[in-house]
Amino acid sequence: MSRTESTLPRWIFFVAALGAGFVLLPLAAMTTRVDWSRFGELVTSESSRAAFWLSLQTSATSTLVCLVLGVPMALVLARTRFPGQPVVRALVLLPLVLPPVVSGIALLYTFGRRGLLGSTLEVLGLQVAFSTVAVVIAQTFVALPFLVVSLEGALRTLGQRYEVVASTLGARPTTILRRVTLPLVFPGLLSGAVLSFARSLGEFGATLTFAGSLQGVTRTLPLEIYLQREVDADAAVALSLVLVAIALAVIGLATRRSQVV
Repeated sequence: MSRTESTLPRWIFFVAALGAGFVLLPLAAMTTRVDWSRFGELVTSESSRAAFWLSLQTSATSTLVCLVLGVPMALVLARTRFPGQPVVRALVLLPLVLPPVVSGIALLYTFGRRGLLGSTLEVLGLQVAFSTVAVVIAQTFVALPFLVVSLEGALRTLGQRYEVVASTLGARPTTILRRVTLPLVFPGLLSGAVLSFARSLGEFGATLTFAGSLQGVTRTLPLEIYLQREVDADAAVALSLVLVAIALAVIGLATRRSQVV
């Protein structure tokens, strides 16, 4: 036992084991319900393959959008002070605690045909709701706070001493950001991107409410699982395991990369 572990009360390990069991037991139980003889058939049906590829494409796109929008947001929250900042931070993080269906309704009344921006977009010939774009918007809306929280925490932990030194040496703000700040917080940035991707991949409620469930257009893997649960429970379980495996692979890869960095 290491020195760090020996300083912990023994009951901590018992409670930690209970917590691990609470997470792992349902996943293990799900594997016992899989019809392994039909697994390949269940996960390679036309609707399953369409939902799988749509989920990967939209989740990757929404993660890129989260990076574009979330990095500046985290930098502003971590490196500046302005009136009402706590309120702004709370509003940015609000999708973390909103029920997904509420997020979907909010997006529908913003980008829908009769929404705040929907009528203007329709005049321009753009229909957002119930399209693949709507899926990306819904995923970005619920996943963006994960990147902001992760990166803001990394920035606050890092502090500003290296940036101050670079500034005194004559580096421009953009150069400092590109050559000092972002490389130093890369593990936190990577962690936030992975969390955003995983959250996008598992998004259900906001997508269903705002984008609907059109095969090949808006029916992502979580929606396909939900629909299959009503007609073929074996297919729903098999697809659920595929989703779990993808999430584990992405998180494992990102964790390994962060440790290397």
